[in-house]
Amino acid sequence: MGATEPDLYRDTWVRYLGYANEVGESFRALVPVPVVWASYGVATAYVTADAIDKGRKAATAHAQDPTRVGVAVVDTFVWQGLASVAIPGFTINRLCAASLALLGTLTRWPLPLRRWATTALGLAAIPLIITPIDRTVDFLMDSSLRKLYGTPGEPPKPH
Repeated sequence: MGATEPDLYRDTWVRYLGYANEVGESFRALVPVPVVWASYGVATAYVTADAIDKGRKAATAHAQDPTRVGVAVVDTFVWQGLASVAIPGFTINRLCAASLALLGTLTRWPLPLRRWATTALGLAAIPLIITPIDRTVDFLMDSSLRKLYGTPGEPPKPH
């Protein structure tokens, strides 16, 4: 990949598909549960497509080294799975559940207003959680899985 070539999955509008489940979780109080699950399907498809793309790029750059291809796919899939789907989905889910419960306890707002307030809070929280989650996943990956194969995208060093 050239220095000027944008990464479709990280540098274009496509990256916003990775946030679909956070939006779904934000709307959980207002939409049927299958809509929320569909949002996870969109985010998971994004993660899978990005991992495949990184594998193809590694195959082009390192055609004689299938280990690098595997590392690129696994590293991307695990990182994106944690940073784009699992952790933010859980975070927004719990934030919205807690806010809906607290609004029910602390206010006399009608249920529809509490649901919309919860949704607004969930949506507002999305940009605030992205960087801390990304840095945490970097740390977790660097402290665990990436130790098995060294530098991201590089195969494991012989023992």
